[in-house]
Amino acid sequence: MLTTNELLRQEWTRFRRPGRLIAMAAAALTVLVLGLLYANGNHASCDGPCPADPRGPDGSLVSDQFSFLHRDLGQNGSITVRLTFMTGTITYPPPNHDAIVPGLVPWAKAGIIVKDGVRQGSSYAALMLTGGHGVRMQYDYTHDIAGSAGGVSARSPRWLRLTRSGDTLTGDESVDGSQWAKVGVAKLSGLPRTVQVGLFATSPGDLTLRRVGLGGATEETRFTQAGGTFDHVGVEGAVSTGGWRSDLVGEMNHTDWEKYHKASGAVEANGTVTVTGAGDIGPMGTDGGRPAERTLTGLTPALLILLVVAVRFVTAEHRRGAAGGAPLTRQALAAKAIVAGAATFVTGLLSVGTVLPAGLAILRSNGIPVIEPSALTEVRVVVGLAAVLALTAVLALALAAVLRRTWPAILLAITTLALPYAVTAVPLLPDTLSRRLLRTTPAAGFATQQTLTEYPQVIAHYAPSAGYFPLPWWAGTGVLCMYVAVVLGVALRRVPGTGEGKGRARGACRTSLL
Repeated sequence: MLTTNELLRQEWTRFRRPGRLIAMAAAALTVLVLGLLYANGNHASCDGPCPADPRGPDGSLVSDQFSFLHRDLGQNGSITVRLTFMTGTITYPPPNHDAIVPGLVPWAKAGIIVKDGVRQGSSYAALMLTGGHGVRMQYDYTHDIAGSAGGVSARSPRWLRLTRSGDTLTGDESVDGSQWAKVGVAKLSGLPRTVQVGLFATSPGDLTLRRVGLGGATEETRFTQAGGTFDHVGVEGAVSTGGWRSDLVGEMNHTDWEKYHKASGAVEANGTVTVTGAGDIGPMGTDGGRPAERTLTGLTPALLILLVVAVRFVTAEHRRGAAGGAPLTRQALAAKAIVAGAATFVTGLLSVGTVLPAGLAILRSNGIPVIEPSALTEVRVVVGLAAVLALTAVLALALAAVLRRTWPAILLAITTLALPYAVTAVPLLPDTLSRRLLRTTPAAGFATQQTLTEYPQVIAHYAPSAGYFPLPWWAGTGVLCMYVAVVLGVALRRVPGTGEGKGRARGACRTSLL
């Protein structure tokens, strides 16, 4: 009886036949070529150098566009205001540019803010009223703290206060200006001695889904604008050398949509201040940057190749056993699973580990904004996808051992692995069905490629076709592992052990002699 090392060496010798090695190389080249073609085919459309996209304190792409009436504030101080009115408008997309309706999108914002200057992407803390989520305290783009619910009117105004003490910002709210409730505290390391404090307003584009395919959806954005009316504006700790100034942080008042609205900015009259603005302050969605996984367009065709290789690695053994060779045993099947999984893991590691950083570098050089993954996330995507590809190969191999037929096994592997992954990557099926497929089929394991983060305070189409998987990477990998364990367990029970295999071979030999 062969030892484990001898058995693995034997199966590796069988696996590295020229045809299989060429197929593995073709799978790796598919990932590389299609990913690099995608990156090379995307260029910025600016006349001349494109303006730099704003990045937050952590280096990630952010949205930072709003109207700002501000003045200088020292290391210790506060701003207190009363917000009495909030209104907004929504412009429908072409061909009805003139179809403007009143209304506030849920994340329209008006309130007070402390910011490290007026540069886009600089550190900030803001206390605001939103169109549909009540009072919120937000800071440094990704952080969001809920205050009280409800809206605002002249009869039910909202008092807001931001207090600075060094690098610490505290937000409080009140309904009468005397009884205050804390909303949240933010620690903004590295704030300069003098910051900008004031009133702001902004409103992100409203999301409309357009039906395509068999019930899928693509997103369209409608221009929106919001305004807040303030009085009882008081600032303590203001630096006396600068008065109030009105600025537009980011580009405003330049688009065709905006010409149908009132100009963004601040207007003071009769003791009140009205600030009107458009845009957003928060993380950047996929409409403003390309996620890293867009460079992995070659995974689907590569997966098809890898599944076929894994299936034929087993079904060829069944045919060899039927023709008079030694039948497939449990020990041999386990060795085949290890060999096929290891070979596929190395193939995935080399291809994904090359195309991901290379594709991102090409996109950056072409002027395309990239939603940068952290170094740890990039490692997780590379190693995780290599492991997922290895698991899919083992699953296909186990299906072949159960079915013992090449084409039924290939068809079942493609149907359960490649097809759900492929059809959910494009807006073809309804979002609910796409999410169900990526929760319940082995294709759930491909959630490990996701680098995007879903932010409740950002309006976006959080669907698989937009790059958002319904399960976190570890849960998706767990679903795939469950399938592998069950199917491989069934396969190992169906094939004989080493002694049983010899007995069956002797019986077949005696039968043939008789």
